[in-house]
Amino acid sequence: MAIFKWFRKHSTSSGFGFRSTAEQVTEGVDGSSLTAVVTGATSGIGKETARVLALRGVKVVIPVRKIDSGSTVKKSILEQNPDAKIDVMEMDLTSLKSVKSFVHTFQLSNRPLNILINNAGIMAGPFTLSEDRIELQFATNHLGHFLLTNMLLDKMKNTAKETGIQGRIVNVSSRTHHYGDPSSLCDLNHVNDPSKYNSYKAYCNSKLANLLHSNELARRLQEEGANVTANSLHPGVILTRITRLTPLLRFFDFRSPISSTLAVFGKPFFKTIPQGASTTCYLALHPNLKDVSGKYFLDCNEGNSKEIANGMEFGRKLWDLSLDLVNKCKNAA
Repeated sequence: MAIFKWFRKHSTSSGFGFRSTAEQVTEGVDGSSLTAVVTGATSGIGKETARVLALRGVKVVIPVRKIDSGSTVKKSILEQNPDAKIDVMEMDLTSLKSVKSFVHTFQLSNRPLNILINNAGIMAGPFTLSEDRIELQFATNHLGHFLLTNMLLDKMKNTAKETGIQGRIVNVSSRTHHYGDPSSLCDLNHVNDPSKYNSYKAYCNSKLANLLHSNELARRLQEEGANVTANSLHPGVILTRITRLTPLLRFFDFRSPISSTLAVFGKPFFKTIPQGASTTCYLALHPNLKDVSGKYFLDCNEGNSKEIANGMEFGRKLWDLSLDLVNKCKNAA
């Protein structure tokens, strides 16, 4: 019966909900003075997030593994919105060396940074190690974003101080974080042990890591008095490219009649991509989110996260482990 809890109604105090789109939740927002970095923006909700931010005037930087993919996205956004300000830069989240290189290049450009959206992710693939010898889902969904965020924090703090505009960090987590195990997540020996690997469990753990990272970051920023917030979110259930490696869904061709049948019967539970990007864009741009930090959202409203994720113990443990890893990985220099 637990699955039905995923779709139960909850407070819609924001005025937005399950069916709201990214354009609807940002209507009337002027983002022309803002600069954002959006990871995972070559497809799915990341691409829609970048498109809608650019539609609202935000200058959007898209880090991509392959420049050609990023250029294609940029072209498609510009075709719809010739005034969009989109830049493409190279970065591979699975490589700490590549993340460092991106940040150094970004800093040399002297751009400000108001918004960081950690959206990129992979889901439930076979056991694989990154070039830094870290399990790939943990490395991609959490560790690369952890390093990226830490290296860009000073830029965000300085931008907020110079402009008076509060910075916002948005971590795209998932409701599957409820099934994550913080004790195994904070143990690298467990994370990197192929004999203990379960693809879906590892995904749930990586999404719990996104939440723990966001909450711990929010605490540290508040203690420091920095004018930057950090929040996390569940985008909803959307059939995007991230599902292509899952044990069940990878066997389906979503252009087939089976896909059409699933779409009809699953419509009450699935979101469209514009709906899936709504909570991300709401957290990034809506004025109602000023001074809101360390919260977890779904359907553009605050939701209930895993209770243990709201404590400090595992957030600090994961932070210390992550910091140790990014400092020690031999390929990160």
